[in-house]
Amino acid sequence: MYAPVSVIIPCYRAADCLEQAVNSILNQTLLPLELILVDDASLDRGKTKALIEELEENILRKNVGIHVSSIFLNANVGPGGARNAGWSAATQPWIAFLDADDAWHPQKLEISCKWIKCHTDAVMLGNLTQTLPKNSSISQLLPSHQIQGERISFFQMLLANRFFTRTVMIRRDIPFRFQNRFFTEDYLLWLEVILADMPAYVLNQVLAFSFRPEFSAGGYSGHLWAHEKKELRAWCYLYYQNKISWLTLCFAISWSYIKYLRRVVMGYMR
Repeated sequence: MYAPVSVIIPCYRAADCLEQAVNSILNQTLLPLELILVDDASLDRGKTKALIEELEENILRKNVGIHVSSIFLNANVGPGGARNAGWSAATQPWIAFLDADDAWHPQKLEISCKWIKCHTDAVMLGNLTQTLPKNSSISQLLPSHQIQGERISFFQMLLANRFFTRTVMIRRDIPFRFQNRFFTEDYLLWLEVILADMPAYVLNQVLAFSFRPEFSAGGYSGHLWAHEKKELRAWCYLYYQNKISWLTLCFAISWSYIKYLRRVVMGYMR
């Protein structure tokens, strides 16, 4: 009664929030077989490192059947690099990502694994996500409508990223990895998967939660122009790798600028 999943949590100065993320994994109705905590060279006087060691010890003491391990990086490589380090150490056929300041619905793995078992073509699976006020309790209830998965096309991804990293499960053996911080690491990876014609789906259920807006000032995407430049580099990378055409590149860059300007205007309005 365990999920064949390695859960990877990159941690950077996460001493004030990591425990909530880990507890949302321990509270799963179907537990993962493996949990990997990656400290991305946190500069917080060892607080994150100490908490990771404490959580690892507590999980082992509880003997819940999860193989938990920790990785402590010597240099800060960003969330993508930290996820890659966990990916290299993972042993299960599926990888799931959760950031240290996010959390999962208790049935996230149970629902996802049950759906994957019935849809063996799937290579990547996401779900809907919801932003909650800080310190909110996570709802135990799910909508009554039937669980369905929508295969995401490249055109849909061109218009908007349909995969939030906190929601993603992906096969460990795919040939792609996160790029460096020069790009929007997660968006680029999802695009590479879909451009390779690997089936990627999104479930119509809210199974993951964030406790700050996606473009909050403190978030990794908080500086909008810096984020925009990374997204533009990602599209140029795909073009120079001969994965998209010149016409697609022009449309993608133009549309990306429009989305950026919309975010700026909405920020001023708030």
